[in-house]
Amino acid sequence: MVRTVAGIGDNGRVNIDELTFDAAGLIPAVVQQYDTREVLMVGWMNAEAVRRTAATGRSTFWSRSRQEYWVKGETSGHRQHVKQVLVDCDADTLLVLVDQEGPACHTGTRSCFEHGEIKA
Repeated sequence: MVRTVAGIGDNGRVNIDELTFDAAGLIPAVVQQYDTREVLMVGWMNAEAVRRTAATGRSTFWSRSRQEYWVKGETSGHRQHVKQVLVDCDADTLLVLVDQEGPACHTGTRSCFEHGEIKA
């Protein structure tokens, strides 16, 4: 089961088999600091990564390049303690609310979205 916030959606809990995964069996997961709502990073999860995240309370992703699971902070110590996993209206994107320990980005910055801005 994936936890949802009471009152945000009208469907309560969502089963993993109700999620819409892409052709590669993945779903994007936007990771956000639970209290400030700062967007920290985006990762990819398959059904098993979603299960592991829900069961352990630690963000678990599928590495598309390495073709293996990885738990955020397992090697760096910059762990993500999952508070909640929300499902969007189409069930094809997850919002993972976490309490981030240290930087979220592999470059050492708090957020992966500190590189710059696209100019129109």
